Amino acid sequence: MASLTIYNATGGEVGKYDIDPAEIAPRISKQLLHDACVMYQANARMGTHRTKSRAEVAGHKKKMFRQKGTGNARMGHKHTNVRTGGGHGHAIRPRDYSYKMPKKAMQTATRMAIASKIIDEELVVIDKLSFDKPATKEMAGILKALGLDGKTALVATAGRCVNTYKSGRNIAGVSVSPVADLNALTVIKPHRILITKDALDRIRDGVFKQQAAANSESASEAEAS
Repeated sequence: MASLTIYNATGGEVGKYDIDPAEIAPRISKQLLHDACVMYQANARMGTHRTKSRAEVAGHKKKMFRQKGTGNARMGHKHTNVRTGGGHGHAIRPRDYSYKMPKKAMQTATRMAIASKIIDEELVVIDKLSFDKPATKEMAGILKALGLDGKTALVATAGRCVNTYKSGRNIAGVSVSPVADLNALTVIKPHRILITKDALDRIRDGVFKQQAAANSESASEAEAS
């Protein structure tokens, strides 16, 4: 059982939040986390790279010199891939690197990433985080009060909040996201996670709902068999 300190916007302690990482994920699989992160990174690749083949290199395709009688090795045109400035023997073409993992595997990887942040004490809980209007300076002050300035940080909120997003988007190394949009890569990548108490409650409720749905599905399959 982990007891997380709940802070306010000025960095003062206002309470404790008891949570068992095993509730989020019973175990941490490094292989599954690695596979999920690689998938998200692969899906982010543009895949627009391209190199020229020997047929696409600019210039004439005249044979460099006659076949016999010069004492040189036989040679075709200068666009061959063995010569400087020639085309590529196996030219790279645009391609799609994206692929998908099973939905349940991605959900499990996200829960494992959150649980690992709790275990490693890299998750900071704040009682509330709301802005009447975009205020980057105020957000920077909150991060500094919580000791998160100069570190890469993910600010996780319970729902979508435009003002909170606009307050943090211009701070270097800081990203803002609702818990519904979290994935294994966005959770693991930053050094710290600043999460509101409501957002952490939503994560726990979501995990319990998924477990209940899985149990009911298993019971239904058992009855059918």
